[in-house]
Order: sequence, then C-alpha cells, then structure tokens
Amino acid sequence: MNEIAIQEFKLIGLGLKTKTTNENGQSAIDCGTLWQQFEAGNYAAKIQKKLTNQIFAVYHNYEGDYTKPFSYFIGCKVDRDAEVPEGMSSLIIPGQQYQQFIAKGIMPDCVADKWKELWGADMSRAYKADFEIYDEKSRDWKNAEVDIFISVK
Repeated sequence: MNEIAIQEFKLIGLGLKTKTTNENGQSAIDCGTLWQQFEAGNYAAKIQKKLTNQIFAVYHNYEGDYTKPFSYFIGCKVDRDAEVPEGMSSLIIPGQQYQQFIAKGIMPDCVADKWKELWGADMSRAYKADFEIYDEKSRDWKNAEVDIFISVK
C-alpha cells in the first residue's frame, strides 16, 4: 500500500444510468454489463485526445460508505479540452490523497477479492472517487495486475 497525491484529471467514457449497490451482488452485475457495453461499442477507440491507453473504472458519487448506493464510470484519461463524443459523458476525478493497492491473479476474481479485503480494511476513506486502472498488466486474465486507488481523508 502506497499513499500518493494525485492531481485532478478528466475522463471521457460511459457511466451507469442509475446508481448501483454492493447489496446482493448487484454492482457486479451492473458494472459487468457496463464493461460489456464499453468493450462491444469499442468506446475507447472513439475517445479523442487520450493521454494514455489506460482504462479507468471509477466508483464515485457515494451516498455513504461502500454499503450505500454509488455511481460507476468507465473511461479514458484525456486532455482538459477534449470534447465528449455523442453518447458518452465526462467525469472529473478530484485531486486528493489516495492509497494505492494492487489486485493480482485471475480476472475478474482478483479485483473482486481485493475490494472485499479493502471493505474490511482499517483506513480513513474519503468516499470521493475510487478507481481501478486497466493497462498492459491486466490484459492476461490468467495473471492480471490491476492498480486500485482509494480516496482517503
């Protein structure tokens, strides 16, 4: 675990139309469906002025802690002046302190298992925006590595 200060940045991509919840595994269904839509529509390729080829999955707009409803967004980091293509939206990730964790193993189980571990962890979460980064390290689903950043107070 590393604590790191991250400056504000902009994403363009897709968000869930309504909030989801971790109750009864609903977020796994909703977030998985959004991933399928993002991949099937080849949305990453449609985003202009990308700063990297990384894909961010963001948990934000929390109504409380991880047991309460929250919003979910998948997108790419872009220049501030990047225009949002039709059918997509943008999201600003606030600059603040984050704790960085790494999920390693078989996808998507390694990410889900790491989140379950983090839910029980003793840390001062800010519940602003938490995100995962998918890149070259996460392409091999049998041996993936995904960075997870948790906003902290």
